[in-house]
Amino acid sequence: MFFDFGAGELVGLAILAMILIGPERLPNLAVDAAKFVKRIREMASKATEELKDNLGPGFEDLKPTDLNPKSFIKKQLSSVLDDDDSTPATSKRTSTIDPDLL
Repeated sequence: MFFDFGAGELVGLAILAMILIGPERLPNLAVDAAKFVKRIREMASKATEELKDNLGPGFEDLKPTDLNPKSFIKKQLSSVLDDDDSTPATSKRTSTIDPDLL
């Protein structure tokens, strides 16, 4: 499970919920919680799609985990290191400056 609960803890939480909330209101609370989780998932997927659309071409395969700074830096460094390994040692790399940035 996500929070690493065991069967005993889940049974204890269910009994506690029945005592605190009451067995007559517990099904309604479960339905409302499921609707809330569904809305949060929809919002997250919409935000990801809008981000992909706003970033433009080249970001079609964007995943939310790619936005983590650690994974982003690792991905960029690995692509740079892979490029360096594929270029011969005798070839010179020339850098160009975009005139629009000046």
